[in-house]
Amino acid sequence: MKFNDQTVSIVIGGTSGIGKGVSEALSTRPGTVHVASRSTGLNIQNEQSLAEYFESIGTIDHLIVTAGSAAPSGAINDVAINEAKSAFDIKLWGSIAAAKFAAPHIRAGGSITLTSGFLARRTVPGTFVKTAMNAAIEATAKVMAKEFAPIRINVISPGLTDTNAYAGMDEKARQSMLRNAAENLPAGKVGSVSDLAKGYLFVIDNPFTTGAVIDIDGGALVS
Repeated sequence: MKFNDQTVSIVIGGTSGIGKGVSEALSTRPGTVHVASRSTGLNIQNEQSLAEYFESIGTIDHLIVTAGSAAPSGAINDVAINEAKSAFDIKLWGSIAAAKFAAPHIRAGGSITLTSGFLARRTVPGTFVKTAMNAAIEATAKVMAKEFAPIRINVISPGLTDTNAYAGMDEKARQSMLRNAAENLPAGKVGSVSDLAKGYLFVIDNPFTTGAVIDIDGGALVS
């Protein structure tokens, strides 16, 4: 599907971080880009909010969901299940609900791109909530790719990316974390939002890509 003046894309989570990078990349192309997030009034935990939002936009071509959640870390015995459920409500169930309510409005040949994370397939003690949540997104997207066809469904799985998610850290500690990560990655660097945006554009543009999980993690899964 070529981009033209009638192409409509929606980026949920597009006001910050990776989503902002994707929305900025799409904005250089013909067509219209709608950016939505909690800060714009869209609550992806609320099905009525999603239904009304997509109805208000009308026909669309591409949906990108990058909205995330602050998942609790810690050993299984130490994490409160209610806190884990809250994280799932936003990233997992919110992503699924967004895809569900967007699908009837997407033109044939259009796409939905969800976001997981490299911990879906990397065993790291203390991260079971992120692992379970991201793995569930990847597995569900493959089911969606069959059920929603000919809409194409794909997942981008980012590794450590330098975004404003770490803005609350002490700057010296933040730089040290990023530097240490880069030294231990085969790519020799951590991700930037522009690195990740290129991955989303790839799956949007490639008409032969559906049901895929694209790792953009600097080699974290092989290191």
